[in-house]
Amino acid sequence: MTEAVIDLKDVSLTLGHGASAVHVLKGVSLSVTAGEATGIVGPSGSGKSTLLMVLAGLEGVDAGTVRIAGELLNGKTEDQIAAFRGRNVGIVFQSFHLIPNMTALENVAVPLELAGHRDAFAVAERELAAVGLADRVTHYPGELSGGEQQRVAIARALAPEPRILIADEPTGNLDQATGRQIADLLFAKAKERGMTLVLVTHDPALAARCTRQVAMRSGRIEAEPSLAVVSA
Repeated sequence: MTEAVIDLKDVSLTLGHGASAVHVLKGVSLSVTAGEATGIVGPSGSGKSTLLMVLAGLEGVDAGTVRIAGELLNGKTEDQIAAFRGRNVGIVFQSFHLIPNMTALENVAVPLELAGHRDAFAVAERELAAVGLADRVTHYPGELSGGEQQRVAIARALAPEPRILIADEPTGNLDQATGRQIADLLFAKAKERGMTLVLVTHDPALAARCTRQVAMRSGRIEAEPSLAVVSA
């Protein structure tokens, strides 16, 4: 039986308090097998990005169980979850989230250094070369195009060799041609390294490249609109 690397059961989450409280996730259950590419789709405010944050351990839950890469996240301390995430989950955001006063090399090396990798800069240089930025390692984010910044972010996410790669609207801030290149890179790297890929997107063409699509609406998983496999 294929291993479930992501296993959520009846997860609920409310953000805010009192009159401003919003019930963001409502009894969400989701199982994703190792190596699968899953696209999370749905209208704005449906809970897609919050679901990704739960998968990454960046948001706790009020009810239900969250088991990622075989480990139950419920009950872990923030430090324990941070250490777990550093080993198992790479994250790519829409807005890159690079540190502006650090070079591309330093941006990729920082999480490795924090995790205690002795070869952090050598690994960072290798990962930047793997995403086509061997000649941009000393450049700062402000000196890079949007596509190049997202490549740095992907290199940073890949560097710890995580089992799971999470991407939240990874092409949202890019033009169509650059977005396609970034999508190609994400799918290629996930396949090459046998990683499980989970991405949120409003782009139907990007979602269709996943082996599976999961639709959300009003905090619930509504349906899986297609199971068509499209070669990356």
